[in-house]
Amino acid sequence: MTIRLHINIDHVATLRNARGTVYPDPVLAAEECLLAGADGITAHLREDRRHIVDADVERLRALLARARRTFNLEMAATSEMIRIALRVGPHLCTLVPERRDERTTEGGLDLANAGDTIALHVRALSNAGIKVSLFVVADAAQIERAQAIGAAQVELHTGGYAHGGKGELARLADGAKRAGELGLEVAAGHGLTVHNVPALVAVPEVVELNIGHAVVSDAVFVGMQGAVRAFRKAIEQGGRRVSAF
Repeated sequence: MTIRLHINIDHVATLRNARGTVYPDPVLAAEECLLAGADGITAHLREDRRHIVDADVERLRALLARARRTFNLEMAATSEMIRIALRVGPHLCTLVPERRDERTTEGGLDLANAGDTIALHVRALSNAGIKVSLFVVADAAQIERAQAIGAAQVELHTGGYAHGGKGELARLADGAKRAGELGLEVAAGHGLTVHNVPALVAVPEVVELNIGHAVVSDAVFVGMQGAVRAFRKAIEQGGRRVSAF
């Protein structure tokens, strides 16, 4: 059983922007991740541009096209972001909730109340040949709504699991199973580390991971390639292997 490992390089850009320099370069970090065996790169272009900026998106798209690996552009479900995605043409767009006062993405999309608007965005992206993933909690109603509005994938929010919430792994497994029954691909992300990944990847429906903060943090001590390889090893400990390598 294989699984795709996508590395989010947002916080390399956070370090760069903290001092207003041109380094560390998130695109160079992405290259290091690919060399270590990542299947793809994830980047979140936030509305406030607090880390990844528009020029990064253009350069990452070019890099991933040359490398023939996946570029996953995370973004809010807004008209501005949809226009950018349609112009850039990433392989995958993950629509996420976004609030300016949050430190990082909190919770999943509320498809019950915002589904009609999101459905229009999903249709526009899909019609342009861009695969669409929706970031949701592992709730059957949210997952069913994601399928109804045309998403190809759901990314399950793993924050509760990462923080040791009781019963969270079982909840994720149930959500992943329901998504699989509906024909949706299942990704997972948020707060994942080398310590909690092995148990998560034992959920057979999970076919993709998005991991960022822990990789960049670990890279302080072992470098980007070392950090990515450590996650590959953690995946193997859970009985899976990274798909392309």
